[in-house]
Amino acid sequence: MKKFLTIVGILFVVGVAGLFALTKIDFNRMNADNYYLQITEDGVQHENKLDDGSVMISYSYKLEATNADGETIPLEFTAHKNLREDAYLKMYVKKDDQVSSYDEVKFEDIPKKAQEKLK
Repeated sequence: MKKFLTIVGILFVVGVAGLFALTKIDFNRMNADNYYLQITEDGVQHENKLDDGSVMISYSYKLEATNADGETIPLEFTAHKNLREDAYLKMYVKKDDQVSSYDEVKFEDIPKKAQEKLK
């Protein structure tokens, strides 16, 4: 009986730790390369009609992004709102060109080589 309770206790602790990890870890940003870009134009608006009849609006962008080493690549991504012009974004990129997430950052937080390309 003691072994059974010990195993149940261990499984409970592992389950709680797993739930905590699922709520606190952003898997879209794990193992992603970081690129930086500046929003220089409005996004292209797209309207998608959902099955329930409502309309979802998204905005697509095609911009050049630079990593910390100063290497530049073209990136295509979408956002659920029209992003603020002149905003600097930190892009999380997987598989060379798939944007999985992004954050707005201050220019000072961008690595120096990337800053030089963005000026």
